[in-house]
Amino acid sequence: MSDRVTFGDRVTFIGVRHHSPACARLVRDEIRRLRPAFVLIEGPVEMNDRLGELMLGHRLPIAVFTGYRDARRHHMSWAPLCEYSPEWVALREGHDCGAQVRFIDLPAWHSALAERENRYADAEKRYRHAVDRLCEHFAVDNTDTLWDHLFETGTGDPSAELAAYFDLIRGEDTAAPHDTDREAYMAAWIHAARAHTPDRPIVVVTGGFHRPALIRAVTDHPVTDGGWPEVPEVPAGAVAATYLVPFSFARLDAFGGYQSGMPSPAYYQRLWDEGPEAAAAGIVTAVVSRLRERGVVASTADLIGARTLIGGLARLRGHDVPTRTDVLDGVASALIDDALDHPLPWTGRGAMHPRTHPVVVEMLAVLRGDTSGSLHPATPHPPIVADVAAQLGRHHLVLDRGFTVDLSDPASAAAGHLLNRLRVLRIPGFTRLSGPASGTAPVLSESWQLFDSELRLPALIEAGTLGATVLEAATVRLGEHFTTVTADPGMLADVLFDAVSCDLTELSDRVLERIAEIIETSSDIPGLGALLAVTLGLWRTRPDALPARLISAATTRLLWLLEGVRGTALPDDTATLRALVAVRDTALHAQPLLNLARPAVVAVFQRCSLGDRPAALRGAALGMTWALTDTPDPAGTERAIRGARQIDSLGDFLAGLFAVARERVLEPVGADEDGLLIVLDELVGGFTEPDFLAALPALRLAFAWLPPRERATIADHLLRLRGVVGSAPALLRLPAAPELLAHARAVEDRVDALLRRENLLSEVRHD
Repeated sequence: MSDRVTFGDRVTFIGVRHHSPACARLVRDEIRRLRPAFVLIEGPVEMNDRLGELMLGHRLPIAVFTGYRDARRHHMSWAPLCEYSPEWVALREGHDCGAQVRFIDLPAWHSALAERENRYADAEKRYRHAVDRLCEHFAVDNTDTLWDHLFETGTGDPSAELAAYFDLIRGEDTAAPHDTDREAYMAAWIHAARAHTPDRPIVVVTGGFHRPALIRAVTDHPVTDGGWPEVPEVPAGAVAATYLVPFSFARLDAFGGYQSGMPSPAYYQRLWDEGPEAAAAGIVTAVVSRLRERGVVASTADLIGARTLIGGLARLRGHDVPTRTDVLDGVASALIDDALDHPLPWTGRGAMHPRTHPVVVEMLAVLRGDTSGSLHPATPHPPIVADVAAQLGRHHLVLDRGFTVDLSDPASAAAGHLLNRLRVLRIPGFTRLSGPASGTAPVLSESWQLFDSELRLPALIEAGTLGATVLEAATVRLGEHFTTVTADPGMLADVLFDAVSCDLTELSDRVLERIAEIIETSSDIPGLGALLAVTLGLWRTRPDALPARLISAATTRLLWLLEGVRGTALPDDTATLRALVAVRDTALHAQPLLNLARPAVVAVFQRCSLGDRPAALRGAALGMTWALTDTPDPAGTERAIRGARQIDSLGDFLAGLFAVARERVLEPVGADEDGLLIVLDELVGGFTEPDFLAALPALRLAFAWLPPRERATIADHLLRLRGVVGSAPALLRLPAAPELLAHARAVEDRVDALLRRENLLSEVRHD
């Protein structure tokens, strides 16, 4: 069945795969041949009155971006266009031949597209069965390889094969309601175009999945005098906006997670510009050059070998010229000698595995390319773009340099509020290096690194759907986050921190009301600990930022929950220990806010050090008495540590102790200046070799609570205790991971035991 399906020699339906050079060539050739009166394209109908914006002379890739927001949802959608996108070629060729060009698909915010972030996402899940059968028949791995094999490197007219392919994958199955809604709307545009031009050709360019249904729709309905379909209105109370945004090959690439079209956009750009043979040769040269730049040995012989393998694979697979997969397989075979931990990415679809071989990563980076689009200066932007530019100038914020915010100065603090709003909106180019956070000391400054980024404009345009100003957009973004985390005290703490940092007073008040409610009922110790740490840090930096009663309520609730903990392990050890640190900081630095006197807090932890408590909690309880008591009991301290000498609990006990009172680890215990270290050294030294290896992972986690300088001090003390002269920092730099060394030691011990049992140890050592 030919793809040139016509009715009265007027309507030609061209089914395409989005971002396919083969389909783009077919669209170009058909429009030039037919010189139609109308070119109807699957695309956002709300852009029809603004097609002139697309003709301004942008550098591709770009995308039509739509943002939608109502009381229940916020939806963003993109329709990307690159030079070899069939939709872009249809737009340009139709314009050049004098045709009336129209987009004919529903707006991106319409319910039929509400679940799609990408208008041109292929419907592969819906026709996977047919594609799987085709892949099996042609002995290829996936859709992309199948498509290249069938269409991309051919030299003839692919229209008949394309039509058969799309008819097969659509089949006779009933489409989902959102597809039938879109197809009915597109069919209405085709009917209207037929009525407006009784004797001239019409070209319809849509995704191949929709093509069979549209043909049936036109076949089953005679020409009528109906007018053009109306553009659906935005629902009452909702806000929707559509703008052009710069896009990039990195965002187009399927290996980066893009859900539509073709992977390796730089390769297909070469294919579009130069043809398949030149594209294959150019990509091989580019891959080898990049690997050499990265220090990978890739000789001229390797290059010759890769080209030989590529040619052989192409002939073996029945290709007149090499396809993308032939190139990738050939280069990988020629340049990678070691075993791969994971299958080559192009044997499947989707993002690369994090542990993909480095050479493969570099290869795919070449085929992806680093091209980024840009918009013509006359392109309209949402108001937020101008608002941000004006505010950056007002606060004298210059890109490509650092900036320090003085939170005690109102003018400087206002600049900090702007920067934090941009951070919350995830606008590239504004990185917070340091500033207020949970901790023991108030911080009255923020350090920022400002830099220009080609991603800043598209991010601002996308943020513009949240509000006309950066203040409004940041409020909406954080408000949406707030509505999704109202039952999680830890996440509420993050929202509160951001709201205060951005000076969003109204939102801060709402968050504080919810926090007051959740403190009374939550049993989430880690979450309440994170909440207490954030509120304490904010109070110490800005005492007027929140009610002090929240700190008291959170502390009282945590003490009550901690005293009730029983068993052998803490829930989420590290996060729970951080909650204990927050309680300690509150007792030390915000005692006037609490309903409990410090001795009452100490009494709670004295009770936590007894009975069937987790070892980490008992260690933290001991640390709390150190931190909150001016005259700790040396003898009691030593007894508590020796009481935790069990192999399976010493590491956990020390983790709790170090988390809460690491600053006092090096202080004397009794009359001994080495204090706690002598006790710990004695306990660890008493372990047998197997016991030490069993205890090692927990001990490492415990000592991870100490910063490098304190670990080096401990190493220096241990060297001195043994009368050894050496470099303490050198002891902390092992040639391999400690777990690997411990495993190697265990293997050596087992080998020694086997040799001893067989009376071979002395002979081996003699040799």
